[in-house]
Parts: sequence; C-alpha cells; structure tokens
Amino acid sequence: MYKYKHETEVEADVESTFAWFEHEGSFRRLMPPWEVAEEVRADDSLEVGSQRVFRFPMGPVKMTWVAEHTAYDPPNFFADKMVKGPFWSWNHEHNLSQSGGVTKVVDDVSYQVPFGPLGNLVDKILGGMLVRGRISRMFTARELRLKRDLKRHSDFSEQERKRILVAGSSGMIGTQLVAFLDTGGHEVWRLVRRVPAEGRNEIFWDPENGELDRGSIEGFDAIIHLGGEGIGDRRWNKKRKRNIKDSRVESTKLLSEAICSMDTKPECFILASAIGWYGDRGDEELDEESQIGEGFLPEVCKEWEGAASKVEESGVRTVYLRSGIVLAATGGALGKMLLPFKFGAGGPMGGGKQWMSWISLDDEIYAIHHLLMSQNSKGKYNLSAPRPVRQKLFARTLGRVLRRPAFAPLPGFVIKIIFGEMGEKLTLDSQRVLPSRLVDEGYEFLHRDLEPALRDSLGIWK
Repeated sequence: MYKYKHETEVEADVESTFAWFEHEGSFRRLMPPWEVAEEVRADDSLEVGSQRVFRFPMGPVKMTWVAEHTAYDPPNFFADKMVKGPFWSWNHEHNLSQSGGVTKVVDDVSYQVPFGPLGNLVDKILGGMLVRGRISRMFTARELRLKRDLKRHSDFSEQERKRILVAGSSGMIGTQLVAFLDTGGHEVWRLVRRVPAEGRNEIFWDPENGELDRGSIEGFDAIIHLGGEGIGDRRWNKKRKRNIKDSRVESTKLLSEAICSMDTKPECFILASAIGWYGDRGDEELDEESQIGEGFLPEVCKEWEGAASKVEESGVRTVYLRSGIVLAATGGALGKMLLPFKFGAGGPMGGGKQWMSWISLDDEIYAIHHLLMSQNSKGKYNLSAPRPVRQKLFARTLGRVLRRPAFAPLPGFVIKIIFGEMGEKLTLDSQRVLPSRLVDEGYEFLHRDLEPALRDSLGIWK
C-alpha cells in the first residue's frame, strides 16, 4: 500500500473552504486542466453514500472512475474511496483546520497500484514516478485552482449571489464557467438543445428552429451566451461559413428578442464574441476603440454583436466578450498543437511573424466573472493577455515547456492547401490585441506572460 500527502493553505475561513468543496462544480474545477475527462454524474453533496463518476482515456479505451463518499463531518473532514477505477484501491481523506484567517487542507491518500506485485515492481523500477508523479501533478493543480478560485470569489463576497442562465454551457469555456460560478454559491441554469435531465437546472431551447419558452427564462439576474459552432473544427465551404454565422447570429437574436419582451429584465446580458472582429492587422496595436477589420470573421462578429444591440438599447447592462485564443490542453488551438509538438514536429507557421493574442482558460473564466459582478462594466472588452506574442515565439515557448525542439516550419502555402481559408485566417492572420478596458478597470491577470500560462495548462512546472 502506498501513501501520499499534500498540504494546501488558503486565505479563507474553514466554513467557506468546506462550502467550496460541497458544490457540484468543485469536481470539475479540481480536475487537472490537461486531463480529457468526461463528467458522468456528480451528486451535489459530500455526504456518505453520494457519488461522483467520470470517464477518462487510458490508452485506446475509456476508463470509468466511481468515487463514493465514506465520511462527512463539516466543516473539518470528508472522505471518499474508489469503488470502480484503474487502481486496486484508493482512499482519500480531506482534513480541514483553521488558524487565524488561514485554512489548511490536508489530503491523505492511500492507494494500491494495479496488478499487485507486478504493478509494484514496475513502479519501483521506474523510481515510483509512474503513478506518484502523476498524483503529485494532480494535487499541485488542485491546490492552485482551490486557492485561485477562493480568492476570485472573495473579491465579490459582499454582493448577493446571482441566478444565472448560461447558453453554450457544454463547451470548453462554458463547462469551466458553470463549475466556477457554482462553487461561488450562484444558482446556475443551463440552456440545452436536448431534453432537460430530470432534477437538473436545465431549460430547453432550439435556436435553429426558433424555439424558446420565453417565460422559462424570466427571473434571472444574468444571462450569458457562449454558444456557436466551432470555427476551427474543419475546412470552410459556403455551407460551413453560413452555419458558423447563423449559429451565432440567430441564437443571439432569439435570446435578445426574449429579453426585450420581458416585464422584468435581467440586470446583465453577456455575449461571447471574438478578436476576429479586428481582422488581419499586422503589427497594429488594437484596443476596444479600434475599427473593425475586413473579411468573413469581422463580418460574423459585427452581425453577432449587432444581434444584441436591442438588449443594450432596452437598458440591460450588456457586455461583449472579444476573446483571444483561449489556452486549454484539452481543446481549442493549443489542444490541436500538442500532438505534433510532443513528437518534436512543431514550429513556426507561415514564417511566424504574425501576432497571437492569447488568454489562459482560467483568466477567461475570471475575467467573465469580473465583468458579471462589476455593475459598472458594460460594452466591448478584449479578453486577451496583456502581452501578445509573435507566433514564432509562441512555438519556441511551447517547445521549451514540452522539452521538445520547435523549429520545424509549416509554410503558409501548405496551411492553405491543407486547411483552406479556415487555416489561413486562424493561423496566419496577425492580431496584436490589448485588453485595455479590463486593465483600466483593475482586473488582475493570473497569467500575463505566455510561459507560466502554458505550464499551468499542461501541468509542467519548473
């Protein structure tokens, strides 16, 4: 039997810290950001008998992990065990204690690796790091998320909790945003395009066919719309480009019309947009006052934001999120880059002189939270880190973090041949975007520089 212990100190009282763990969203927030994990079920409780179930890839197959809670003594102790999963046994105790304004969280884990004596032998040959190294990385990520989330929630602790409706909640950003808001004690509902699950905070809509029960979305303090078909999933043709635009514009119109017809409107409407608004601008520094660019993506963003103009005119505080490249190991641009870079086949694209405006996934979440809770925040905001980089530097930095060479160039003409207009616009266009309004409002970026952001995303710390 192996044992592992990890200690975390957070600047919060023990009741607030324990309450964070009790929310369903903590399960998602504690998942290491580089793990491709699918949440199957998470009971909204830590009480004895409650379970949390997820699946994750292990080689070519998906492994199911079922954790069942075995002890519950708030606000100082809870425990769980693995009843199904990759280990022969796994028992995890969480001990919380407070001294002054600081809470210590002690994780005590006892586990047995698979295959008994054979597993022990393999682990011993590898210096104990085959399993223990992965566990250590996981708990480092858990520590960072817990401390950071509690700090961000505390920034607005004096405000009442909100009732929030989120469209696009199943995407890369939406999944983490819903989980984060839930751990802050907000009542979060999802707009979904399938039959709502029984007992869940879900409301049906079908924006493609204009279906939305307007009465069902009354009474929310805030509505957040993050939906839209992925723009980098496959090559563009006329039909694909139409779907990209319509999925954003028509769904926003549907929500906007519903909000405008309400007797009691939400205090805030937040709409996802993108730095695609600015188009290909070379070395020009771009802030929220910069003019719109030319081409397909600027046209989409213009119609997208324009579809919410009536909400703004009706007096609802409206926020437009012009997001840069969101860094996440499990999806988006970074997720697509990882495989070739891990094999040493990464490098600059199209010469590498174009600017990349990026933002870490946690900064994306925290910035949205800041704009949601700051009652004077309205209008257009660039959600991108203060220090954009040229693509060549991005490639070199990613290679350094992965400890792989990153000098294999991918010429622009090859990108155009393989990926067409989609590849050209998403990888070769240059956008040097600055988050001027967020900085002016005092938002504190977690990741101002690229390398720390990549290390956090991938769990590769110095």
